[in-house]
Amino acid sequence: MIGKYSPNEWEAVAASSETQELLAKCKKIIAAMDVLDEERTYENFMYHFNGEEKKPKKEEPKEPDSSKKSFLEYMELALSNEELKEGTRKHKKCVIDAVRAFGKLNTYGDLTAKKIMAFDTWLHNGTRTDVTCYGYHKNLRKWVRQLFQMGDIKQDPYKVVTIRRGKCKEREPLTEDELKSLRAHKFEGKLDRVRDLFVFAAYTGLSFCDSQNFNFETMTKKVGKMYYIDGSRIKTDTKFFTPILSPAMEVLKKYDYQLPKISNQKANDYLHVIQMEMHFNQKLTFHVARHSFATLALSHDVPIENVARMLGHRDIKTTQIYAKILRTSIERHATALQSSIR
Repeated sequence: MIGKYSPNEWEAVAASSETQELLAKCKKIIAAMDVLDEERTYENFMYHFNGEEKKPKKEEPKEPDSSKKSFLEYMELALSNEELKEGTRKHKKCVIDAVRAFGKLNTYGDLTAKKIMAFDTWLHNGTRTDVTCYGYHKNLRKWVRQLFQMGDIKQDPYKVVTIRRGKCKEREPLTEDELKSLRAHKFEGKLDRVRDLFVFAAYTGLSFCDSQNFNFETMTKKVGKMYYIDGSRIKTDTKFFTPILSPAMEVLKKYDYQLPKISNQKANDYLHVIQMEMHFNQKLTFHVARHSFATLALSHDVPIENVARMLGHRDIKTTQIYAKILRTSIERHATALQSSIR
């Protein structure tokens, strides 16, 4: 309207009834918008002014697309921010390494039920137990759930995927006779050193990482004629106090009280060779040495509470996993039982 009239004409036009009606209409619209708590935008005003049937849609801001973000980088960052024992950190790092090797869970967009199931199939390639695979999923599930709770992924694939834990394979320790034959066998080079590490663990109960961390000067105490290892487990930080039995002490003397260093994977590889050479039926791994120590102690009537302390177990239920009752123990106790019956 302003552009239609000259400055000389505008005063008369502004005072006209038509202009006053138009001005009143505009004021009413603005007042109504205030009452309705509508934003004073040109689009909203013209909607009321023109009496349009459909109100213009307010464009919602688009959510940023997070599907291309790196899931591997998120896991690395999440792990670095967690306060964990070194052993637990290593376990979680193994999970990340497995995801990286799988190669199909690289981004947030890859976190689908189908690909989680494909990862589970990939894990079950014969080199891991069902329980180990379940443990990988247990750690992975926590990181995936975090992303879902933060809204970075729309669905949690683990809500529609069922991962079964499976059963633990029954551990097979070496018998006392098998340990003696292993100690007496002649090996050379790395096989000899790995056998010695196994013997040390079998007569102290130390896990692989704890034996590799063992320091004779700082971690032993002499009580009477025997030495004991007084330390904390790397995996759980629990205290343990265990004797260095004579075969383990012979190993220490052989290496001037400094045990050979080797990776866990390499040690287990050499143990497979030793297993075949010794014609052992059970699969030989470094953990078998720890299990053999536990069953050896229990078979010689060491109370399970003491065995738990030697192994550094927080819960005696963990020790009970190792508590195989050997025939020799049953026979000895049966004889004692029989002699007490009148």
